[in-house]
Amino acid sequence: MQAQKACIFCLKKNNKHKQTKCIIATQIIKIMNLNLKRPLIIFDLETTGISISKDRIVEMASIKIGIDGSEEVKSERFNPTIPIPAEVSAIHGIFDEDVTDKPTFAEKAKEYADYFKGCDFGGFNSNKFDFPMLVEEMLRANVDFDIEGRKFVDVQRIFHQMEQRTLSAAYKFYCNKNLENAHSAEADTIATYEVLKAQIEKYQDIGNDMESLHKISGQANLVDLAGRIVMNDKGEEVFNFGKHKGKMVSYVFKNEPGYYQWMMDNDFSLDTKRKLTKIKLAGFGKK
Repeated sequence: MQAQKACIFCLKKNNKHKQTKCIIATQIIKIMNLNLKRPLIIFDLETTGISISKDRIVEMASIKIGIDGSEEVKSERFNPTIPIPAEVSAIHGIFDEDVTDKPTFAEKAKEYADYFKGCDFGGFNSNKFDFPMLVEEMLRANVDFDIEGRKFVDVQRIFHQMEQRTLSAAYKFYCNKNLENAHSAEADTIATYEVLKAQIEKYQDIGNDMESLHKISGQANLVDLAGRIVMNDKGEEVFNFGKHKGKMVSYVFKNEPGYYQWMMDNDFSLDTKRKLTKIKLAGFGKK
């Protein structure tokens, strides 16, 4: 197994590392032992808040890992077009004036959709927030972001199933390093990537291929990314919240037609609404 003493951010030509002290430098980085059938995107978002339907992305960093083990890093900030609350800026350190002259995500959405095409995804708490947020921004930009057949690996879910900790604790536990500059998208992304590599080395029974990691990340039975609709043991689409939890979506729409419109009129993500409409349309013509 090869090793190198460097940070992958520092290895980029003309890269201006935004850390005052490299968080990876002088540490041994082993080339990952992941079984990939297609490229993997490890990514992290910084946003204006935690509402998928109302908040916006202000920073995204990603590492694209090729089947051959190659690694490509991208990091970019965006003008969210809405104010960043002071309490949020206090967490990730990004203020309105930092992104005033940056492009909006909508202006770059098509470029990223093309870049992510044919890739699986991984992140820390990404199944519950980062990936649904990314898809929501793509939909807001009217960009066709096809996620059919993709695999989603949530490093946090693997970690919580095994150790019950935060990203900083995960980084310390698996990599024996302190996570400096936490809540910087770049720092969180590289830490997440290193944790994933350490997890598959430590827990050999979870597998190192995307199918196994996707399954343990708990994404396999979701219909929509927010988890409002899931597949039951019979492969039927059922609601996963509220008064109709556990009931088939098609059954509810047939017996309470107004429920569909209620969901369309309220604060559910565009992805959830799109999946609801797809289920409703599929029911037309059926007895």
